[in-house]
Amino acid sequence: MRNALAAWDFGRASRLIRLRGGLRQEDMAHLTGLSQAFLSMLEKGNRRLTNIDKIVEFLTGLGVPADLVALPLPHTAASAAQEQPVQFVGDADPSLPWTAARMVAALDTAVGGSGMDRRRFLTASGVALTAFVNAWDIAEAEPLHRAAAGSRLSHDLLDGLQRTTDNLRTMDASDGSGTLTSLGNRHLQFLQHLLEETSYDEATGRRLAAIISDTATQTGWFVFDSGDRDRPLSYLYAALRAAKASQDIRLGAGALSYIAIHGYSTGAPHHAVTAAQRARHKIRKLGTPALEAMLLTRQARGHAKLGERQAALAALGRAAELCAQGRSEYDPHWLYWVNEGEIHGQAGSCYLDLGDPRSAVASFTKAREALNPADHRTRGLFLSRAATAHIEQGDVEAGCATAHEVLDLAEKLQSARFDSHVTSMIQQLQPVAHSPYAQDVLERRAVVTATGSRT
Repeated sequence: MRNALAAWDFGRASRLIRLRGGLRQEDMAHLTGLSQAFLSMLEKGNRRLTNIDKIVEFLTGLGVPADLVALPLPHTAASAAQEQPVQFVGDADPSLPWTAARMVAALDTAVGGSGMDRRRFLTASGVALTAFVNAWDIAEAEPLHRAAAGSRLSHDLLDGLQRTTDNLRTMDASDGSGTLTSLGNRHLQFLQHLLEETSYDEATGRRLAAIISDTATQTGWFVFDSGDRDRPLSYLYAALRAAKASQDIRLGAGALSYIAIHGYSTGAPHHAVTAAQRARHKIRKLGTPALEAMLLTRQARGHAKLGERQAALAALGRAAELCAQGRSEYDPHWLYWVNEGEIHGQAGSCYLDLGDPRSAVASFTKAREALNPADHRTRGLFLSRAATAHIEQGDVEAGCATAHEVLDLAEKLQSARFDSHVTSMIQQLQPVAHSPYAQDVLERRAVVTATGSRT
């Protein structure tokens, strides 16, 4: 790779990265911004990459360390170059076998790995993430069974453990993540202990792996909702490995949906589109309309962040059609929250990202009418975006009325992610701070903030 980059042989560099990472040319196109057709010709030597801007985009998209090429890449600071981790270090290496031992190692990294292992794992580039998703799609998992001397794992215990995960999920929806990260971690540690210390046949082992996958995905979400933008990926990678061991494709698709949220929320919308599309491809024959509808909303959010209006609206339209079909018997139980209100709310978020506040307001109004009243955080998130849409549209009175509803919910929720949305909403009010409606909201927010800082 060093020789290829030194010779500016970007065709060879592309081929080496693609083959090492198990990537398709379509994946490379998403990462680099180049077309698949151009990449094909580049790798064959029929075309050359000579435009400096395109070269920088190509190298940056692939996460090439700045010290390997004499160009002004965005991450050329000396310290950044020195700290750049080796690609595919630790459990982020998609070429590692998808075994029970590797699943345990991934859980160790997520719940309590060393600082160095965690840093290397979490700073894996978009190439590593895409390669990992691809490996989940095509890798074979070993049979999961353990004839240990430990106590026999009972189905009654597994029933209770699944209920614990379900209860944590419900607590999160109603009150926010709060202290749920620590509870999720302890639950995962106990599940891992059962995996290593009890005896079970293959069917029971697969069910245990399914609960681990569900819990790791949910705990990764708790971490993300608490404001940590990096650490969730370690849980989601572990969830993918556990889903592979459980042989339940739907759980893997669920983990990928949260990887998609992470992508479009952290400035990597291409990852959101890739993760959602790959999950949809995997479940296409399962007859799970609610699951596919949810994945389509994640894909739409990625398209919207990229400014791809037509693709975003097409995905939203298909999501609405699938949601209207109703849940099937094959849709997973943990997807109970997907309904018409969720689809409208995600549509509103897409319109807001696309710079269309009028359509966003219309969608958020429909979402308000259809959402589950007990799902306070989702309601709060959508209402905060609705307030922003009203203000961008020029309707300060409606925006401020909605903002008061958001502040009502803020008093009940413990969610750093929701708090950041509230802060963003308040910032939108600054240009119209002279309005009495805005002054009421700003004064109320100031009082709440001051009270919170004293306590």
